[in-house]
Amino acid sequence: MAAKSPKPKSPKPTTVLFVRHGQTPTTGSILPGRATGLHLSELGQQQAQLTAERIAALGSKRIAAVYASPMERAQETAAPIAKAVGRNVKVLEDLNECDFGEWTGRRLADLRRRRDWNQVQNSPSTFCFPKGESFTDMQNRINTAALWLCSKHPGGTVVAVSHADTIKAAVSHASGAHLDMFQRIVVSPCSVTAIVYSQNGPLVLAVNNTGNLTALVPS
Repeated sequence: MAAKSPKPKSPKPTTVLFVRHGQTPTTGSILPGRATGLHLSELGQQQAQLTAERIAALGSKRIAAVYASPMERAQETAAPIAKAVGRNVKVLEDLNECDFGEWTGRRLADLRRRRDWNQVQNSPSTFCFPKGESFTDMQNRINTAALWLCSKHPGGTVVAVSHADTIKAAVSHASGAHLDMFQRIVVSPCSVTAIVYSQNGPLVLAVNNTGNLTALVPS
């Protein structure tokens, strides 16, 4: 009788620490999107440094890699984190901000007066920004990024510096909530959202965390 082939080992769970970039001079007033030239404010730089210290408290050996969106504000947030854990920042395009198309650079106060603002808030899955990206495509993109990170770093913990809407979309998917619910999720500047990805599906450990990360373990 031929010997049975050993069962292939299941991939180890990977933890992704999604970090929203720090505050900028336009946070809360302008929809910057992918416009270049936007940097962290002084407060944002302080937030990034504090986040680096919080993540470093997990142990530098535990952090397998640090990735960031190509936007300057994300790169500047990732830099002190990478330094604190002895890694280099790697750019991952799929962590980029949503492409807001013609809405890029518009004042939020003006956008809120639009008729389609209600659609953005209450049924985002049906909305596509004029000459830009749909929320559905954005969610598919961030989920693709998460799966790619898991394939590159099985069993590791990865930092992924991204943007509010992309992180909210990742949480919505991981928690099993419809994309139309994602506007109910809050992701503050330099907050950490921790999601464990395994063969049994994702597990949300924390959302919008601005405190101690060392206690974040699956129950």
